[in-house]
Amino acid sequence: MTKLRIGVIGAGSIAAAHLDAYAAHPDVELIAVADINLDRARAVADRYGAARAYDDAHDLLAADDIDGVSICTWNDTHAVWATAAIEAGKHVLVEKPLSRTVAEALAVEQAAAASDRVVQVGFVRRHSPNCQVLKSFIDAGELGEMYYAKASLIRRVGNPGGWFAQKDIAGGGPLLDIGIHVLDLAWYLMGAPKAVTVSGNTYDVLGNRANITTMPRYQVSDYDPTKNSVEDMANAVIRFEGGASLMLDSSYSLHATRDSIGVSVYGDKGGADLEPDLHIATEMHDSVVNITPQISSGSFELGKAFTNEIANFVDAGLGRAESVAPVGHGLEIVKILEAIYASAQDGREVQLG
Repeated sequence: MTKLRIGVIGAGSIAAAHLDAYAAHPDVELIAVADINLDRARAVADRYGAARAYDDAHDLLAADDIDGVSICTWNDTHAVWATAAIEAGKHVLVEKPLSRTVAEALAVEQAAAASDRVVQVGFVRRHSPNCQVLKSFIDAGELGEMYYAKASLIRRVGNPGGWFAQKDIAGGGPLLDIGIHVLDLAWYLMGAPKAVTVSGNTYDVLGNRANITTMPRYQVSDYDPTKNSVEDMANAVIRFEGGASLMLDSSYSLHATRDSIGVSVYGDKGGADLEPDLHIATEMHDSVVNITPQISSGSFELGKAFTNEIANFVDAGLGRAESVAPVGHGLEIVKILEAIYASAQDGREVQLG
């Protein structure tokens, strides 16, 4: 097989990012798009030259001429469609988070273990050139043994509303939506260590800040300021086997002086800031030295990251590479996230088995 025949479930903005990358890949044939809104599915299918459109993803999964699928739906259906796709014999790229709960994630992992299909989680920031370059330094031992990391993504007025603000659908607020990106980056760069304890806090004191009209914000089409059941902000300390630790915070809404993102990792030979730009600190000749790798852009590039993510999924599906973000990684991140919420609810540190 020289081409991977692809179907996409979901026809929103994230699906468009996947479809852009698929359409540009020489070893991909786009076959179909499914969405609960058939008119939208048809419009997107026509835009990208896919032959068919469905309003029921089960019909897409039943098609024999589809080898792999991207799942770009609401969080509450990620695990459902991923499991169904695996059982239908498809390779699967499922958007993050893998699921809302550990129980849902375990179901996907079990289905994957019983199959020979590639199941990849959409941790897109792993695929950006800045992360790839830093990972090569770490893998070569240039930073030594990783023992500490910090991950932060703060938005002052960033609650998008709609399903993102409904806990039963999204599973949570900024922690599950945007905090997961920086958490995963730091954890991945640390070598994916096993978490042993989590202490977390969540806050819902500011609401969705619908009263703020002087700052632009992303709002989904079904934005409703009266509906908001997710946290404003979350923070956590995560401890790993071997003693390493990670500090995390994330917000949709915080009285901060600016929006910010930061991912930093530290080893016994050097450290690095990945976000907002890649800089590495080390020691040479009894001196502290800062290194700035020369990349087309030192910071995260969304389009390039999706291009690389889709390329990795295609290569894995065609047997040419291993997935950079396997289903087991998705499960471990969900375990950490669920533990943060449990710790915040109970006011105690949570131990992970």
